[in-house]
Amino acid sequence: MLQQASEGHRSKSRTDESVWKSVSFHWNLSFLQALDLSENSLDGSIPPEIGRLTRLKNLNLSFNSLAGGIPGNLSGCYNLVNVSLDHNFMKQQIPWEIGTLLKLERLYPSNNNLTGKFPASIGNLSSLQEINLSYNDMEGEIPGTIGSLTKLTLLRLGLNQFSGVFPPAIYNLSSLKYLSLTENHFHGNLRMDIGIVFPNIQHLSLSTNNFTGQIPVSLSNASSLLSIELSSNHFTGNIPPTLGYLQNLNFLNIGYNLLGNHTDNDLLFLSSLANCTSLQVLDISMNQFGGKLSSSIANLSSQLNWLNVYGNSISRSIPEEIVGLVGLTTLILAKNLFTGNIPTSIGTLPKLKCLYLAENRLTGEIPSSLGNLDKPLKLFVFNNSLEGSLPSPFSNLKRLLDARFCHNKFNVTIPPDIINLSSLLSITLNLSHNSFTGPLPAEVGNLKFLAALDVSHNYLSGSIPDLSRLKDLQYLDLSRNNLSGVVPKYLADFPSLMNLNLSCNDFEGEVPAAGVFKNESAIQVYGNSKLCGWIPQLHLQPCPEKEIGRPKILDNLKLILPPVIVCSCILLFFSMFLLCRKSLSREANIPKSSFGHVYPRISFKELHDATEGFSSKNLIGAGSFGALYVGTSGPGEVPIAVKVLKIHQPGASKNFMAECKALTNIRHRNLVKLVTVCSGTDYKGKDFKAFVYPYMSNGSLETWLHPEDDLCSDRNLNLLQRINIAIDIASALQYLHHQCQFLVIHCDLKPSNVLLDDDLTALVSDFGLAKLLSRFRGEAYPSQSSSLGIKGTIGYIAPEYGTGNPVSTLGDVYSYGILLLELFTGRRPVNETFKDNINLHNFVKLALLDEVLTIINQSALHEEERKDVFLRDMNKEVMIDCLVSVLQIGIACSAENPQDRINMMQVVDRLVSIKEIFLDLMKKIDISPESRFNHMFANDSYPFTPRPHQLAHLHCRNMESDEQNECDERPGII
Repeated sequence: MLQQASEGHRSKSRTDESVWKSVSFHWNLSFLQALDLSENSLDGSIPPEIGRLTRLKNLNLSFNSLAGGIPGNLSGCYNLVNVSLDHNFMKQQIPWEIGTLLKLERLYPSNNNLTGKFPASIGNLSSLQEINLSYNDMEGEIPGTIGSLTKLTLLRLGLNQFSGVFPPAIYNLSSLKYLSLTENHFHGNLRMDIGIVFPNIQHLSLSTNNFTGQIPVSLSNASSLLSIELSSNHFTGNIPPTLGYLQNLNFLNIGYNLLGNHTDNDLLFLSSLANCTSLQVLDISMNQFGGKLSSSIANLSSQLNWLNVYGNSISRSIPEEIVGLVGLTTLILAKNLFTGNIPTSIGTLPKLKCLYLAENRLTGEIPSSLGNLDKPLKLFVFNNSLEGSLPSPFSNLKRLLDARFCHNKFNVTIPPDIINLSSLLSITLNLSHNSFTGPLPAEVGNLKFLAALDVSHNYLSGSIPDLSRLKDLQYLDLSRNNLSGVVPKYLADFPSLMNLNLSCNDFEGEVPAAGVFKNESAIQVYGNSKLCGWIPQLHLQPCPEKEIGRPKILDNLKLILPPVIVCSCILLFFSMFLLCRKSLSREANIPKSSFGHVYPRISFKELHDATEGFSSKNLIGAGSFGALYVGTSGPGEVPIAVKVLKIHQPGASKNFMAECKALTNIRHRNLVKLVTVCSGTDYKGKDFKAFVYPYMSNGSLETWLHPEDDLCSDRNLNLLQRINIAIDIASALQYLHHQCQFLVIHCDLKPSNVLLDDDLTALVSDFGLAKLLSRFRGEAYPSQSSSLGIKGTIGYIAPEYGTGNPVSTLGDVYSYGILLLELFTGRRPVNETFKDNINLHNFVKLALLDEVLTIINQSALHEEERKDVFLRDMNKEVMIDCLVSVLQIGIACSAENPQDRINMMQVVDRLVSIKEIFLDLMKKIDISPESRFNHMFANDSYPFTPRPHQLAHLHCRNMESDEQNECDERPGII
């Protein structure tokens, strides 16, 4: 008599169809007791004939590609004891008939796409011992009938969408050993006697919910506890010191809560944990713990291998006694308030592989003892005040995987010792934003496994060493140094290179025209005046023609060309003189210097014809200084936008001059580009002045944010598009404030002055109120009147302008902050709903605590809701955190006190980090939007999962604009 059929682990080379055929005969085997088809490639639905196997006790169909649902007639197998359907693609609800399998002891339909509610009928399964429904899309509250499962030892409901308070019926299950409710929507307080009602509990996981209140002291009564996972909730208060009674505890994660009070007593509980002699993981990150790490830290378990205190307010020095934690493999002390030197004792930890000391206030030099660490090491010390040179004992670090020393005060030369070994396994090396001098060591070419190298914002000189062996290089940033020589041609052959920044150096010669150099968004070469090339997008001067052909003819040309050139120049000069003299009276008020680029002039007639006589049907906008028309120009009838100034309007001439001056001194992909100008008279002999720009088919940002004004209700921007637009505008201001030849202050930033092209790339326009200042002396550009006055748009004007303060970049930052808040809330800064001194800044600030989704423009959430982003608990939390992070940037920019505002370089850096997190979220839910940015360390972060709005400065990046005409005379340390 056949009692068992097993195909599991054996049929992987067979097709789905053949496997199904090979078992089809089993449906008629009435005595079959076990059927194992796990780990095959089965697809389709579970055949309904399975219900005929009345004697079946064990069914295992896990790790296949089964779809459909769990068949209701599975109830015909009334002798079933074990059912394993996990790791498939089954959908639909769990049928209520499952509650008729009264002999069932283990039910595992986890890791599917099951929907619906928890079947109340499962409460009938009095023999059930284990149930695992994790990793599905089930929802609703847990029914009270679950309290009847008195034999239940394992209950896993994590990573669903269950809601309600902690299910009261679960408190009846005193036999539970493993309870997981992680990543759902449960809320409320835990019962204070939870450790008493679960006397046998060994694993308690309640992370990523909305639980509040204090951590129950009674947990210490559950003496069998091995792991406690309470992270990512809203627990408050102090950590019960009685947790030290749990001598078997090996895992404690209470990160991402509101624990502690920023006081010296917050960490006293650490002393009690010395009794937990089996403790291996301790994570208290992202709370409100203050005080200091005392020397008693050394009393923690010698088995402790993971210690994470990231993102608190722990201060004073790092204790030398930390050397007592001999089992540590990962030590994360980043983003606190630690001061003093790095303890030399850390270098004696024998198993250390990850050392994260970044974003503190550490000073002094890196101790040479760190060179003794011989395990594969990740070392993050960025964003401190470390100085001196990197110690030579780093040559012992033969397996350095990731080293980030950026944003410190390291000086002198880069020691070859850190990169002089061909066996070095370094994947990332970041030395940017320091004061390193001298050449880039030739030894860097030996790092054949290197994926990212950033030495930007230093004082390096000399040529690029031979890097031809670095075939795996993905990111190379050499910008803002004093490097010279030619750009190596072999860089075009690197198959993985996605981002190359050579800007602001002194390179010369021809730029290659292949590989990464053809990708405009992946390469930056601006600020190298001696470079030439043939790729139009790079805006380089053409390279001189190479001398080829017949030498005798060239010799003759050398004799003939000089006099010909001289004569031609004289004739050209004379002709230009006559033309200029003829038009001098008409354009005497426009200095020649106002046109830094040579634009082809266009006549009034040409514009008149292009706009059909400035017809009202071609009118697409109007403002205080002029009107905007759409037209076509040239043989190809290219669409153009013509801005005609109201020349008799007070201030119009000054507006015209200001915009001429600004647009001829700036060049950036997120700034509107001037096609040409017209300055003359119309058919009636009246003065006429106009600007011609490329036509933007998507109009202004104003019409997208407030479509009701333009009767364009179908215009919606999703969250990713809004983030992209925010980055585009910020990048333009970053260039104007920090990177172009003259410091440019826009003075009138608002949605109507932001245009959107065909792919919704944002371009800042309207420089009629712009002010140019010398970057070196901080004084107004000579032809720009200092009596410009305070002009702009109410709601976007910085408050200090009203008290007579001069215009500054911080005024633009304020306008940007208001625009950013408007971009994501859809509310104008001047709104009739704002009363009692409440403005857009205060309105958003008050809503950040718990009402974020209520203030976000609902059209921005429409697409994400349609794609089920907000129907997934984990994704919803990350999405909300992204939104909070963006709004916090807007609040920081629009602070009333100018000194409290951040600058545009910081804004770009934070927004780019937020976008990367958002894109990672999209990838997880199978949304793959196109990204216009390639950044450093895109998949590289701490080995834990910080919330996005606390992650803004986690990585060291130098995000520069795509184009820049001029760079500072010497690299700045930003």
